[in-house]
Amino acid sequence: MLESIIVDHEQDNQTRIHGPDTMDFIDTLLSIKSKYSDTSNDITHAIDRSTMKAILIDLIVGAIDASVTSIEWVLSVLIRHPRVMKKLQQELIEVVGNKRFVDESNLTELHYLHMVIKETFRLYPTAPLLVPRESIKDVSINGYDIPKKTLILVNFWAFGRDSKVWSENCDEFLPERFVDKAIDLRGQDFELIPFGSGRRGCPGINLGLANTGLVVSNLVHSFNWDLLNGLSPVDLDMSEKFGLSMPRANPLLAVPTYRL
Repeated sequence: MLESIIVDHEQDNQTRIHGPDTMDFIDTLLSIKSKYSDTSNDITHAIDRSTMKAILIDLIVGAIDASVTSIEWVLSVLIRHPRVMKKLQQELIEVVGNKRFVDESNLTELHYLHMVIKETFRLYPTAPLLVPRESIKDVSINGYDIPKKTLILVNFWAFGRDSKVWSENCDEFLPERFVDKAIDLRGQDFELIPFGSGRRGCPGINLGLANTGLVVSNLVHSFNWDLLNGLSPVDLDMSEKFGLSMPRANPLLAVPTYRL
């Protein structure tokens, strides 16, 4: 599949001239491949066909897996907390109305939705240990000596459940804790860094937030959700499958009823 896409771009590039505003990501990879061939003196920038495909697979998997996991967790906590679900649906009616779907331009107006997403990321981060890092020099932090080349894992899962940061009710799902708090998700507020921080932060943060916000808002706006076999929301299993990513241990099974 990737080979055919790359070939299409190569053939298309022969018939048109690209500017910086018309190049997509594959065009950019092809331009790097052309500029720094395998025989180039600057081998640090060389890129071959296999590397291109590996990068593209990383993008596809990263975009799909992380968003799916986040969306499932947000919908799970909303079903488990009917009060929060009802409050979010009310916001959607006030902002969007009951005659149409939510579109991306509405997301900036859905303030409670953003609180719900932040609170979900706090308790159920998609990447609980972020991405492994490696120290580039010997350093001492708070009395701990960290030698150069040490593999470092940041336990963001523990950040979100630290009572010293989030008060004694840190295990409770409470979106209202973000009212009047300028805590964002872009790596500047270290108590909430689901996408990491700095130069090694997730490059897909904008896509991830848009995907999660748009899908969740439409699922909640368009449908009411009930659990199977009359299961009570408080009995919904919220177990985690811990690993590099942290999906639900068991898939969410719920029945939608159209509400618009």
